[in-house]
Amino acid sequence: MVNRCYLPTNLEEALSARASSGAVPYGGGTDLMVEGKPDACYIFLHKVPEMRSVADDGQYIRIGASCTFTEVAENQLCPDILKEAILQIAAPAIRNLGTIGGNIGNGSPKADSALIFFVTDSKLRLMSEKGERIIPIKDFYLGRNKLALGSDEIIVEVLMPKPAPDRYYYRKVGAREALAISRISFAGLMIERDGRITNCAVAFGAVSDVIIRRDEIDAMFIGKTIREAKEIKESFLSAYSEAIVPIRGRVSEKYRKAVCMNLLRSFIEQMGIRDDVRH
Repeated sequence: MVNRCYLPTNLEEALSARASSGAVPYGGGTDLMVEGKPDACYIFLHKVPEMRSVADDGQYIRIGASCTFTEVAENQLCPDILKEAILQIAAPAIRNLGTIGGNIGNGSPKADSALIFFVTDSKLRLMSEKGERIIPIKDFYLGRNKLALGSDEIIVEVLMPKPAPDRYYYRKVGAREALAISRISFAGLMIERDGRITNCAVAFGAVSDVIIRRDEIDAMFIGKTIREAKEIKESFLSAYSEAIVPIRGRVSEKYRKAVCMNLLRSFIEQMGIRDDVRH
């Protein structure tokens, strides 16, 4: 311990410090330092090698929570949909410091990487001295800044299912082209096998207290051909229109609802679910 903070050099030390002190896990500090709490006690995790690697275990791409955005964006194992979102986060200096675990652990519905982990049904590996838990990321967020994280637990890894989606749609709407905090973010993916949709998933960020992900609505398209999906397209859009209830923010609820629906319609049309053009 240095000046009431901890600098572990392996995962065992990090978990011990967390259990004994309840100190706050510290990734890159790009959010924590803005809070400016001089008396806070932190566990600096950048020297924990077990949290700094990216690996392919055959079923998942396992991304260490202490990997920086830059490291993930430059790693050939990480899928394009994640890289695209990361490269729109802040500026290079922030991406060189900010970490995947920190972005998730901040508990914000505007977290750019968390949106991608939601839409890909990724899981989190949480550890404490008592053992480990692996839970879906959508079960980890309980509300704005509320997480299913024990006082003795640390986010150690993100598990992204394989294969990575090769057909996806990602958009981030901000006040400017660069260094923008999301006003609305959207990600969608669709997979077809033998002429039928085997997976459809969409997620909306910066709209509600948590990232919006509705498995039961996405399931409307699963098992359908593109032609069959066209027949229920309006029902799909209507179901999401009811599910999207924006909270008050920097822009109006009406604006955010309209943008969400425009992005959703654009996504399904890009996937081929569009009205046939007749001349």
